[in-house]
Amino acid sequence: MPLDLHELLAPDHTAVLTMEVQRGVLGDLSMLPELADEVRAEGVLEHIGAVCRAARGAGARVVHCTAEFRADRAGSAANAPMLRASAGSGHLLIGSPEVEIVPELDQQPSDLVVSRVHGMTPFTGTSLDQELRNCGIGTVVATGASLNIGVFGMVVEAIGLGYRVVVPPDAVAGIPHDYAQLVLQHSLRPLAYLVPTEQILETWAA
Repeated sequence: MPLDLHELLAPDHTAVLTMEVQRGVLGDLSMLPELADEVRAEGVLEHIGAVCRAARGAGARVVHCTAEFRADRAGSAANAPMLRASAGSGHLLIGSPEVEIVPELDQQPSDLVVSRVHGMTPFTGTSLDQELRNCGIGTVVATGASLNIGVFGMVVEAIGLGYRVVVPPDAVAGIPHDYAQLVLQHSLRPLAYLVPTEQILETWAA
């Protein structure tokens, strides 16, 4: 049976999720310069921005999944090497410019923001699932970074919770580039529908 994008991406049950598309992660204050360089080289922020604008125009929800931490790291654990390495960095502190959504996404008052102070993925221990269900969401469009951990975890969690997932390959990134492409083709393709940004925009414009 051919995929019906109009049904899958119907605005009344679709939300675009942005994963850590923040100034201190992928933007001008990035603590991960190699990842930020990959995002710039591939035009990922521009593609995410286009998806967000089209979603708002069509009446779909936009939800920014962000990370932010207290200065004393209360409520946060350093139970993984990456978390341990960043624990003393003083980065992504609540209220700092680093936690802001990058300007390319043109954040609007209608957007939801679901922040976390722990872990590596956006669903576990946050209100994201309940907020999506309260909005009648059944399909999520996963964007952002990284394919190595955050976006991959977002997709797996969403599938486990019963959502259908769309991933625009040009609106996500990971490092190194070749590895990220393998994740898309061999790990995410069996779980999510890989639909380029242009096709998503065309679907919502129809």
